[in-house]
Amino acid sequence: MCGIAGACLAKHQTLTLQQCQNMLSAIAHRGPDGQGQLIDQQQILLHSRLSIIDLKTGQQPLYGDGLAVIANGEIYNDPVLRKEFAHYPFQTHSDCEAILPLWNKEKENYPNSLRGMYAIALFDRLHKKQVLSRDPFGIKPLYYAELEQGLIYASEISALFATGLINPVIHQPALDQLLQLQFISGQKTIFQGISRLLPGETIEVIDGKIVNRQQINPYQEESIKELSEQEAIAKLDQTLEDSVSVHERSDVPFGLFLSSGIDSTVILRMMQRLGQKKRIKAWTASFTVDGKQDIVADETEQAKAMAEAVGAEHHILSINEKMVWQNLPKIIACMDDPVADYAIIPTWLLAQEASKSVKVILSGEGGDELFGGYGRYRKAQKPWWLGGRKLYKRGNFDGIDILRPSSNPWRQEIAQLEKNINAGFSAFKQAQAIDIASWLPNDLMIKLDRCLMVHGVEGRVPFLDKSVAQIAGQLPDNLKIRDRKGKWLLRQWLQKEMPQANPFMAKKGFTVPIGNWIEQKAEQLAPLIAKQEGIKEIAFPEKVLPLFQKASGRRERHAAWTLLFYALWHQIHVVGKATDGDVFEVLAD
Repeated sequence: MCGIAGACLAKHQTLTLQQCQNMLSAIAHRGPDGQGQLIDQQQILLHSRLSIIDLKTGQQPLYGDGLAVIANGEIYNDPVLRKEFAHYPFQTHSDCEAILPLWNKEKENYPNSLRGMYAIALFDRLHKKQVLSRDPFGIKPLYYAELEQGLIYASEISALFATGLINPVIHQPALDQLLQLQFISGQKTIFQGISRLLPGETIEVIDGKIVNRQQINPYQEESIKELSEQEAIAKLDQTLEDSVSVHERSDVPFGLFLSSGIDSTVILRMMQRLGQKKRIKAWTASFTVDGKQDIVADETEQAKAMAEAVGAEHHILSINEKMVWQNLPKIIACMDDPVADYAIIPTWLLAQEASKSVKVILSGEGGDELFGGYGRYRKAQKPWWLGGRKLYKRGNFDGIDILRPSSNPWRQEIAQLEKNINAGFSAFKQAQAIDIASWLPNDLMIKLDRCLMVHGVEGRVPFLDKSVAQIAGQLPDNLKIRDRKGKWLLRQWLQKEMPQANPFMAKKGFTVPIGNWIEQKAEQLAPLIAKQEGIKEIAFPEKVLPLFQKASGRRERHAAWTLLFYALWHQIHVVGKATDGDVFEVLAD
């Protein structure tokens, strides 16, 4: 797990050594354990290493047969690939080295044989081209800019700006998406001229130009296979054990983010079954409002009970208002690709705490998307006259008269996904497919990547595994939703494996009480927000205070938080304000 950056330039173009060093410095937090580089005329590969596998000999770039490769990620089927290429002269024990013989065999189709999370840059010296690839779920990020000088790329957008070849200019349609969706879907980012490599996408670059594209879809092409309940549970059990087992593979300590929910509890139980040599380390967040534990948002009692049931070493981090105001600028500073999801707050703070003990964290993201956990999927299943609704039909600011009028159709990317979905899918599975292509990579995975990597911690997501996705894609809807409960098959498995988890009980939910905190500070906070140039461009300043005074309301909470997030984000990532100080100091003149 690392940070990567580089360039494939046009003929006679170069980057200076200082520009290369600036890119490396911008991703240094992603890999504090070492740096490597290849600079070969127009071909540049830069690597910042977080040592997880092969601590002694796994430095990158990795070389062989006229090839060089750098990677940010983990290749979980590396042992299988090494057996397949038993006669290849491997030089290290790195899980990424098998990419080299795999390229020789399969060329641009090589990602089809990978199992893992990754962003990869491969340099083929003979053909003077680079190949960039990203894993099918978009767990690991990769950004690029096509410039007159050629194509530059990096794990984080800030590294592209560090070259001085491109400046942060807001792309208004993407900003409108951010405000209404809390994330930006698709290839374009919030910055003009900067794009994402799409989940599962591979591009070939020659002389600084993209000459070929192809994409793996992890879910949509799966056909429905009729499975009995008993067959499905048995297959799920085998698949989960295999996935958690390979996700535990590490030469450094690892742990788990544990909520009271189904997904992380499933992983906890499987970690127990696999029998670590040391006690499982687990972290849970709780919140206090006015000095008291927030009962609505609290998950600690259930999480504590589950941790005790498996003998885990359980850590509870109590998050209060003061901690949020102090740390929010630093949290938002790591979100150069903005995600206005207030779950970034506990994720960042938990990662900071966990980094004192471990370098790898397992997390339950992906369970809801693959196994149908969200209520919005059930709504999508219903006809409109029974309360059914398309995904993301309403935006965060619909019905809240504060934004300036915009002609940009903020739902356009989602509408395009709806057109591209397999026509044979049920409405339920169509909704899942939309989330897997949009919400999952562009909200959840960005959040997990940035909030953990800024602390030098690798996040792993066992549900987002090729084998787990395959079984989830084969399940009929009635094994995902039954009796108005989603994730039905996961619940059945957990009921059998860990009945004390009470998997069919109603979940309290995980809600950061940010609305309450904003409302309490409305008189102080709203004037600071209203005077920000970034806010003046998108909203009516005089309406900020009335909104913040009602921020504890459900819809008002999302709108107020989004304005607070964007005001800070704009100051840090566009204006260039330092993050020394709390929220109020960063927003002040």
